[in-house]
Amino acid sequence: MLEGIRILDFSQYLPGPYASLRLGDMGAEVIKVEPLTGDPARTLGDKRDGTGLIFLANNRNKKSIALNLKEKEGKQVALDLMKKSDVVIESFRPGVMERLGLGYEDVKCENKNIIYLSMTGYGQDTALSHFGSHDINYIALSGLLSQLKDKNDEPVHPTITLADLAGGMATSEAILAALVQRSIKKEGSYIDLSLTDVMVSLMNNHVLIASEKGSQRGVAELTGSIVSYHVYKTKDNRYMSLGALEPKFWINFCNAIGKDEWVPAHMSETTEDNPVYCDIKELFLSYSMHEWMSFSQKVDCCMAPVLEPGELTSSKYVEERHLIFTPFDGYPEVATTYDKEKGAFPELHPAPGLGEHTDAILADVLHYDDEEIAKLKTKKVVKANEVYHGVY
Repeated sequence: MLEGIRILDFSQYLPGPYASLRLGDMGAEVIKVEPLTGDPARTLGDKRDGTGLIFLANNRNKKSIALNLKEKEGKQVALDLMKKSDVVIESFRPGVMERLGLGYEDVKCENKNIIYLSMTGYGQDTALSHFGSHDINYIALSGLLSQLKDKNDEPVHPTITLADLAGGMATSEAILAALVQRSIKKEGSYIDLSLTDVMVSLMNNHVLIASEKGSQRGVAELTGSIVSYHVYKTKDNRYMSLGALEPKFWINFCNAIGKDEWVPAHMSETTEDNPVYCDIKELFLSYSMHEWMSFSQKVDCCMAPVLEPGELTSSKYVEERHLIFTPFDGYPEVATTYDKEKGAFPELHPAPGLGEHTDAILADVLHYDDEEIAKLKTKKVVKANEVYHGVY
C-alpha cells in the first residue's frame, strides 16, 4: 500500500522504530538513520549473537545508514536525504533537531511536501517537555496505570510497554492521515506527537464515566465484577476469559454445562457471598485449560484461553491468520499488517547491520560519487557496511 513512499527514521529504542516497522510492513522504504555507535536498542537487554532482541523485533524491512550528525558534513547528508524523502520521524528531546539545523522549518524550505513527525513523551511545548521519561511515566500520568490494580487496589506494573506500542500505532496512523492530506492539499505537514497524549486518548470512556457517575473504574460491567464477564482459574493453574455479556451467550454457557438455574444470575457480582460465583469458580477449577478450550470451540459463549507469548506460535487462530511466521531460519516474526490474498508479507528482510546500507544510500539515493563517499568515511562522518551476521 505504501510502495514508493520513503520514510527517514531518526528514532531509537521502541516507539519510533515500531511505528516505522508498521509503515515498512505496508511497503514503505524505511531508511533508519543511526549514530555511528548505533541505535542503543542494538545492545539493550537480551541478545541474539550480540544484537538486542528488541532491535531485531522492531527493525526488519529497513535500511541502515550510520551518520554523525555532530559534523556539518553529516548534517548535510541528513538534509540531502530529507529532500528526497516523504516522511521524517524523530524522537529527540524538543529543540535538538532545530539546533542541528534539521528541524521542520529547515527541511520545509528544501522540501515543502515533507511530513515531519516529532515523537516525545510530553509534547514540544509543555511544562514537562524537557524532562526525561519512559513508558511507565506515560501510563501513570495518563490515568491508565490506575486501571491496572490488584485485589489490594495497588497498581500492577505491566510487563508490556503499552504507551510505546500504542504510541507507535498512533504515529503510523498520523503519518497515514498526513499522506492522505498531502495527496489532497499538495503540501506537507508537521506533527507533534506525545506518547502521553496517546494514552490520555484511551481514557475517553473512563473520563466521562468519572465525570457523570463518580466511578473511577470505567464501564462497570467490564471490570470483572460480574460473573458473566470474568477471568477464571482452571484445574492446571491456567486461566480462561469468559465474556458472555449478552444474554444469548450467557444462556448458551449455562445450557451447555447443564446449569439453567444460573441464567437469572447473569449480571450478579463476583463476590464471595454470591453462591453462583463460587460455583462457577469451582466448575472452572474442575477442568484444565485445554479442556475448556475444547468446550469454547463447541459452545458459542465468548470464551477464550489466556495464552502466554510462547504459546502464540502454536495457536490455531494465529496460524490461520498468518500472524506469526518464521522467515529467518525458524525465528518468529510477528505481523503488523495482514493481506488476505498474500498472507502476512510477500517479501521480508531481517533487521539491518549498523550502516549496512550506507554506501548504497549515498550512491543510489543521493548520487554521491566514490570520492565523496570516501571523504565522508575518512572524516568519520559515516560508518558503512556492518552486515548482521547472526543466525536467522
